[in-house]
Amino acid sequence: MPTITIQTIIQAPIQICFDLSRSIDLHKISTKKTDENAIAGITSGLIGINETVTWQARHFGIIQNLTSKITAYSSPTYFRDEQIKGIFKSFCHDHTFEQKDEKVIMTDVLKFQSPFGIFGQIFNKLILTSYLRRFLFERNNIIKHYAETDEWKKVLN
Repeated sequence: MPTITIQTIIQAPIQICFDLSRSIDLHKISTKKTDENAIAGITSGLIGINETVTWQARHFGIIQNLTSKITAYSSPTYFRDEQIKGIFKSFCHDHTFEQKDEKVIMTDVLKFQSPFGIFGQIFNKLILTSYLRRFLFERNNIIKHYAETDEWKKVLN
């Protein structure tokens, strides 16, 4: 099962980083390239434990829907979202936050499995793992920017 781990250092309070990471509105902003839109479940604001969101997005030229659920939650240090419906055979994303002095270490661990057996495994190695790594890196940079400036006030009320 492919696993992507990314750490992002953010100079901001842990609660702001935690809330930005679970903000549906910031997710929409950070994923403009793929036209992501929340179409069911929690469609704006902050998502919490046992809540779901269905995202519609264009990846690889194909419009796809993915429904995820927050299955674990401990504010402001951890939450997990898992696919409950979508293209992946499995998709689990752990978000961990640790305050170190004036900085937060935000760690994403994404584990996923593509469908289609050996063909899915080849696709993971050749294309999907690096695509998802870039996707998370870009998203985390937007979280960092919003958290380290007053921009967070635009999405967290």
